Amino acid sequence: MTTATNMIGLNESGVNQLTEKLNTLLANYQIHYQNLRSVHWNIRGKDFFQLHVKFEEYYTEAQVNIDEIAERILTLGTVPLHTFQDYIDNSSIPVVKNVFDAEGTVNAVVDGFQSLIKLEREVVEVAGQMGDEGTIDLLTPMVSGQEKHVWMLNAWLGKPKK
Repeated sequence: MTTATNMIGLNESGVNQLTEKLNTLLANYQIHYQNLRSVHWNIRGKDFFQLHVKFEEYYTEAQVNIDEIAERILTLGTVPLHTFQDYIDNSSIPVVKNVFDAEGTVNAVVDGFQSLIKLEREVVEVAGQMGDEGTIDLLTPMVSGQEKHVWMLNAWLGKPKK
């Protein structure tokens, strides 16, 4: 008995599990992106100039990653989530609202990055089980970049190493 494969040679049943996880990641990325826009617009106080620029850097990076994840889902032969309601329904990252101070905004951004890292590692694990190097290669630089963001933001917050 042969196993059905998709257009790029991956097991179709595995692809369904993988794209479900990728869509969850995509939904979380969309909420994280909007949170970054929110804190970029609304940051106040003596750290405004520094953090305003940093948050723009992060949301620009997130925008690229969102597009890459959605295009990977399409490459795998399925449909990415694409409505705000889909994102809200499938995200575990809370929406940031009315957070204006430096410490609050940075903590929210750190929490978002940590959530994304966890989800990306889950996707990488499933992709590894299927032999999907394309998805692994896509997500690996995202993980390492976000790990560095978390380290730097925690250094800015003065949090001790754990």
